Amino acid sequence: MRILYLHQFFTTREGSGGTRSYEHGRHLVRCGHEVVMVTAARPGAGRPRRREVDGIDVREVGGASADYAAATAHGYARRSAGFAGFAAGATATALRAPAPDVVLASSPPLSIAAPAIVAARARGAPLVFEVRDLWPEAPIQMGALTNPLARRAARALERAAYRSAAHVIALSPGMRDGVLATGTPPERVSVIPNASDLDVFSPDLDPGDLRGRLGVAGDDLLCAYFGTMGEANDLTQVIEAATLLARSGERGVAFVLQGEGRRRPVLERAVRSRGLRNVILRPAAGKHAAAQLAAASDACLTIFKDVPILATNSPNKLFDAFAAGRAAIVNTDGWQKELVERHGAGLAARPGDPADLAAQILRLRDDRELTARLGRGARALAEARFDRRVLAERVRAVLEQAVEGA
Repeated sequence: MRILYLHQFFTTREGSGGTRSYEHGRHLVRCGHEVVMVTAARPGAGRPRRREVDGIDVREVGGASADYAAATAHGYARRSAGFAGFAAGATATALRAPAPDVVLASSPPLSIAAPAIVAARARGAPLVFEVRDLWPEAPIQMGALTNPLARRAARALERAAYRSAAHVIALSPGMRDGVLATGTPPERVSVIPNASDLDVFSPDLDPGDLRGRLGVAGDDLLCAYFGTMGEANDLTQVIEAATLLARSGERGVAFVLQGEGRRRPVLERAVRSRGLRNVILRPAAGKHAAAQLAAASDACLTIFKDVPILATNSPNKLFDAFAAGRAAIVNTDGWQKELVERHGAGLAARPGDPADLAAQILRLRDDRELTARLGRGARALAEARFDRRVLAERVRAVLEQAVEGA
């Protein structure tokens, strides 16, 4: 099979951000398929170019950000213009690529649907559309997409993507429900969530002297966050929880927040102005650095703003925490809460409630056997349900079925 894979934010394990398209692309190559990846040019890499990454034929498009955190760090109008620019460039690049047997497009941004539909129709190939976040519903609920005409246009593009797709891959049960709500037949929708990279994250990974270099005492409970620091994540909740602990005289807890994004300057100012010694901010880093941080930690945080649509998310950082064998702390209702509670893999704090987040963290600080037991449950869950190799095989099967049914 020759697969035309469209994803603006393609990155390897050396870059920051989700590596799903890279992992799936190289798995498909190992299975004997050809993969052409159309993505945005990397920052600082000079002119857009064609390169090979682990057998993946990567074709870059200029004029757009290849980093999700950077692309979403601007106002909605500016980021929409960037997404539209990439869609235009990706369309031209896709049409110049060899004729594919199947087109695989990964959203967000939803604008990826435009080059995907054009390429699939022009080449007579089936389209498989992957939904990583429910757009446009997510920016609508976040208050970012307010113009009525823009909303209607975005919803029309969403429906066009689902209608044009031979199959839709949703990354969570909630996303599947959102796709089905548009009238898409259930037999054309599969849930294939984000995955755990069991070869990168491990409870046995030696973090070296990272805790010491961070200035975290050996017996402190280290709570780690690694990922985007954007509006949707609302890490001010973590800063508020840290403030509550500091002001109430609670010791023995350290927060390490690693990443970049639109909200990072706000977080930095809050930490400085409040004199918080229990919060450490680190720059974004690649997957292996995240694995080192997870190995040095006792618990890993998956934090979202208290907005209903965000409870449908399938966040990489949660599955990384599972793979690392660390207690996962989530703060959304829905399937994330169900996962950690049903499988004994972590604790759930009430959405938008920093005081409850602080209370859950104190439970772990004061009961290290509970912390260790949740970590063991997290790793067992990763191995049983979220092994990257198994889920990549499911993606391959969807693609092959789409080709067979064309």
